[in-house]
Amino acid sequence: MLIQSDWLKKLRGRSFDLELGAIAVIYFVQGAMAISQLAVSFFLKDDLGLSPAEVASMVGITMLPWTVKPLYGLISDGFPVFGYRRRPYLLLSSILGVFAWISMGLWVKTPFWAIAMIATGSLSLAFSDAITDALIVQRARLEPEGDAGSLQSFSWIASSIGAIISAYLSGYLLEQFSAKFVFEITAILPLLVGISAFAIADPPMSTIFIVAPDPANKSEDGLPPTQPANLSRNSQIWMSLKFNFVQLRQAFTNKAIWLPAAFLFCWQASPSADTAFFYFTTNELKFNPEFLGTVRFFASWAGLLGVWLFQRFFRAVPTRKIFFWTTIISTLLGLTSLLLVTHTNRSLGIDDRWFSLGDSLILTVAGRIAFMPVLVLAARLCPEGIEATLFALLMSVLNISALCSFQLGAGLTYLLGVTESNFDNLWLLVLIANLTSLLPLPLLKWLPDEKNGKPEEVLPQVPALTEEALNL
Repeated sequence: MLIQSDWLKKLRGRSFDLELGAIAVIYFVQGAMAISQLAVSFFLKDDLGLSPAEVASMVGITMLPWTVKPLYGLISDGFPVFGYRRRPYLLLSSILGVFAWISMGLWVKTPFWAIAMIATGSLSLAFSDAITDALIVQRARLEPEGDAGSLQSFSWIASSIGAIISAYLSGYLLEQFSAKFVFEITAILPLLVGISAFAIADPPMSTIFIVAPDPANKSEDGLPPTQPANLSRNSQIWMSLKFNFVQLRQAFTNKAIWLPAAFLFCWQASPSADTAFFYFTTNELKFNPEFLGTVRFFASWAGLLGVWLFQRFFRAVPTRKIFFWTTIISTLLGLTSLLLVTHTNRSLGIDDRWFSLGDSLILTVAGRIAFMPVLVLAARLCPEGIEATLFALLMSVLNISALCSFQLGAGLTYLLGVTESNFDNLWLLVLIANLTSLLPLPLLKWLPDEKNGKPEEVLPQVPALTEEALNL
């Protein structure tokens, strides 16, 4: 089985309640929102007639809301609406999502409004994801220590189920209907988030006692203990936000954190050839939406296999070693796309569709194994006390690097003259995109060195906060 038995045992032992069901629905929606991805690609390509370079650039822009995800958590924590911190923001994200995808389905006909509505839908998804992550954190605090991981497993499974179901439907619906019809179907999913919001336990702020750090009294380790302060509720909220901000600032001035973060940025920011390759498979190879949906369906399962392989065989491998080998192997596997681009697979007697399916499955497994260490490293870098916020910031670094990847890919696509009908230089774009992924390897020394100690022995330590720091 792909899911480890200890996860299943914990999940079976959980008492299911209405709020947990609502959280499962929201995570399912986050995975199922992938149903629109294929429709968006075909809509931009066929309905709006955009070039590969233009689409790649637009896709990068729609990722902007994910680059500031920690901001949504700070807004929710520090600026309650009518005294509530979670439910109103879930409802707001639901309204934004429904509006965005209904607009895409009914009246959007220009590139400007397409990018605006797709970005709004992305904002809706990112905001609801941040709020639901906060709910998971709240519930985890009340769980026995041995059961805390089951919540994350539960949410991951719900999201994976949504992604797998939507993968095939994204192609099947597009084959049978139009892209605009798929957008209208997509609009139903954020509506489910709004309905689920009413099942969320969200006590009003008047019943929550907020505490703020008191810098006047320091504990033995030098950190100001968290104590009730004789302040108004708004002042306490502001002091808590200020305390977290100072902690984050001190964390990111620590070389043990910003150097690995810089490596992750460089590792993910290499140019992407995905959009140009999509044009090649649809315009040159004549792959229809249903086949592309089938490829996504099996790729989703391949992604689960990659997670299992990492957990089973590679979890204990030192960070630098696994980054080195996964980068080398992923680059070599990525270069196999040249066989399809140059039609060499045909001379080898391999059909385009079978080659594409097999290549996609292998690359997905390798890509997931390569990406899992990123999540592990990000979790290890987060000092105690600001784990959730700093982890979200590190994920934002990855999202910014992905945005840069699409923009660099768009620039290269334009410079190499790859268009919707000219793929003469696509092989060069694929070659550059894969070889540049090797460039960060000399920077591996920026990652924690685990050769001489256990992972927890090389974790960064955040300097103690001082009264002067809190007064900044």
